[in-house]
Amino acid sequence: MDYAKESLKLHYALRGKLEIQPRARVDSREALSLAYTPGVAEPCLEIQRHPEKSFDLTRRWNTVAVVTDGTAILGLGDIGPEAGMPVMEGKCVLFKAFGDVDAIPLCVKSKDVDEIVRTIWLLSGSFGGVNLEDIAAPRCFEIERRLQELCDIPIFHDDQHGTAVVVGAALLNALKVVGKRMDAVHVVINGAGSAGIAIGKHLLMLGVQHLKMVDRCGILCEGASMNSAQQEMADRTNPEHLSGTLADALRGADVFIGVSAPGIVSQDMIRSMAKAPIVFPMANPVPEILPELARAAGAAVVGTGRSDQPNQINNVLVFPGLFRGALDVRAREINEAMKQAASIAIANLISEADLNAENIIPAAFDPRVGPAVAEAVKKAAIESGVARLQPKPM
Repeated sequence: MDYAKESLKLHYALRGKLEIQPRARVDSREALSLAYTPGVAEPCLEIQRHPEKSFDLTRRWNTVAVVTDGTAILGLGDIGPEAGMPVMEGKCVLFKAFGDVDAIPLCVKSKDVDEIVRTIWLLSGSFGGVNLEDIAAPRCFEIERRLQELCDIPIFHDDQHGTAVVVGAALLNALKVVGKRMDAVHVVINGAGSAGIAIGKHLLMLGVQHLKMVDRCGILCEGASMNSAQQEMADRTNPEHLSGTLADALRGADVFIGVSAPGIVSQDMIRSMAKAPIVFPMANPVPEILPELARAAGAAVVGTGRSDQPNQINNVLVFPGLFRGALDVRAREINEAMKQAASIAIANLISEADLNAENIIPAAFDPRVGPAVAEAVKKAAIESGVARLQPKPM
């Protein structure tokens, strides 16, 4: 199928992938008076007296804003907020299909951090959570940090943390396949933007002790010219203070994770890695090395972002269930404990009997994923003290 041609045809036919469906009927004078004036005044006054009742008396409890500034849309880059709308609509469809979460696309016409933060904060009373999407680094780090400080609802940049959670799940199972321990393996992440840095932080929390980050200028090490987020990772990684290229970093490494550019890893680089290496080249649509070339060069486990290959490492396994769980317990935030719980829940869906080099992570359409992630996230939110509700018994 020519996906570009057929998708354009579909979008012309649909004229939007979302629509609003009412939950209240207005088919009589009485129904209209209850759903709207004069009856609606009483829930308004109840929320005025108790603002938290907005979660009980409106759809806020199940509604997430999907927000972009249009600066990092898929692999297309800075194409503007209007051009990013088809992606944001698609994200909202995934929220509903895989997590039964209502999501609203908001494309903000600004690249100014202060304007974006203030815009989202001013609107935050309408939502139960905010999913930041396709906002370029390093601006995305500051936007997320400031919103987390201002808002009492979850603020989650999926390009960072959704990617990190699913990579963590894939790595947990890949290590079982090759018989290596998280605290013993040497990991190399190529790409020190939002996704790469979030993956690095998440893997450190999961127990990785030997990590090197690489960007287009080489291995991140103290003293180099970097943005603040990269500097933080340089301070936390590469204890040997190794400098050099990606090829230097990969020599003797156990794991390669790529969130960077197509075709930059050679078979010789794979051959230089440790025995039974794990290779996750996730650049889309063309990975850092083609899976068949990586396997031919000795990779024991290969995972990519592609749906036409085994072991698709896809964020759709994460954000619907993660937000479902956070919304169900009215979490104030999505913290590290909740993200770790999500990684472990996804990994645990692959049984020991089914685990092998070509089956380390559930498929995107596996119906068990969303509920499993939601339950794990709810439990972690309660145990870590960020839940405002106890989940209702089934």
